[in-house]
Amino acid sequence: MRIRIVERTGSTNSDLIADAAAVEGDWLVALDQTAGRGRQGRQWASAEGNFFGSALVSLRESDPPAATLSLVAALALADAIDAAVASQPLMLKWPNDLLLNGKKVAGILLERSGNRVAVGFGVNLASAPSLGDREASNLGRVITPQAFGPLLAGCFARMLERWRSAETSALVRAWEQRAHLPGTRLSVHVSSNETISGRFAGLEADGALRLKLDDGRIEIIRAGDVDLK
Repeated sequence: MRIRIVERTGSTNSDLIADAAAVEGDWLVALDQTAGRGRQGRQWASAEGNFFGSALVSLRESDPPAATLSLVAALALADAIDAAVASQPLMLKWPNDLLLNGKKVAGILLERSGNRVAVGFGVNLASAPSLGDREASNLGRVITPQAFGPLLAGCFARMLERWRSAETSALVRAWEQRAHLPGTRLSVHVSSNETISGRFAGLEADGALRLKLDDGRIEIIRAGDVDLK
């Protein structure tokens, strides 16, 4: 495992995946990001004391579906925050958010090029940005980005090994146990002009969302943003 901490970078995901010398297990952690990105092109706010880091994964033919790496990342992130500050009311929200007391405290973004996947993490260790369309929280400076990096890297490595050695159904169950309860009302923005509402009915084996519509049908959603209603 190699963790490289830099003062500033454009985007840890983009810079890591473009590094031809980088291998699986390498991490790039930035104390400041000048061109970070959120999901669906959202603006990314970089604040001093928060964590911005990416891990590189090299996909193998025998690996589970690459989409399930989001489950690996989410579970590792929750474990790392549990280790940094115990007994926090954390909850996973599909597809890639971690909530603290119902407010976003961290997010995950995966980018792929060939068989290389950069798994990016943004964690509000010190302060919460103003997001406009949702509330955010922070961990109150209980740990520095420099200390959180190795902690998260260890959790991610263990979860990645589990991903490769166990059936993905076990990871799906583990994710569901840390997520909103079955039956939770959700609104899913599947595109800029389409929203589907229903109730959370768990995940598919590939990590897709199962949404129970009001007429009882199950809609399988593989991309979108979720609001808890």
